[in-house]
Amino acid sequence: MPDLKSIPDVMKWRLAAKLAAHLPALYDSAYRRVVGEKYDEIEQEIWMALSNMALDIVCDLSLPTSNAGELADSLRIVMTIFFGPDYNSEILKISQEGAVVLVKRCPLPSRNLEIGAEDPATFHKCMALTLTTIPRLNKKYSARFVRTMCTGDRQCEIKIEEANLPEKDGSKKK
Repeated sequence: MPDLKSIPDVMKWRLAAKLAAHLPALYDSAYRRVVGEKYDEIEQEIWMALSNMALDIVCDLSLPTSNAGELADSLRIVMTIFFGPDYNSEILKISQEGAVVLVKRCPLPSRNLEIGAEDPATFHKCMALTLTTIPRLNKKYSARFVRTMCTGDRQCEIKIEEANLPEKDGSKKK
């Protein structure tokens, strides 16, 4: 009989990530019909709170976050840790101030399809996590989704760029 030590780490990671990717769809399936319209609002709070874990991972691994390219690379690493080896992305570095994360494969929509949960609900989870994480990692930057697999696009595109922060005197940059 095999023991835990005989199971390769990569296999343990794949199985744990598969479980983690199934949980949002399972919770959605179980609670949405009971909680009703408030479900998305409650769940988004949970996914926003996960950005604290993302910050911990970035700090623990000393990942860089000083510009858009570094933020994109660090986000890609965090998301792969969260969602496992079935998450596949690449980074397009546009400039120091802008980068795009291209998500080629994500387990969240796949797991939703497996259990018959709503795909559009998946986007709200990822959006809450991503849009909260980027400014938490570097307040000078923000993220926005250009394309999403959950809503029918071939891949996700997340643009990371300098945030439009107001000047200290209240005027905006031109």
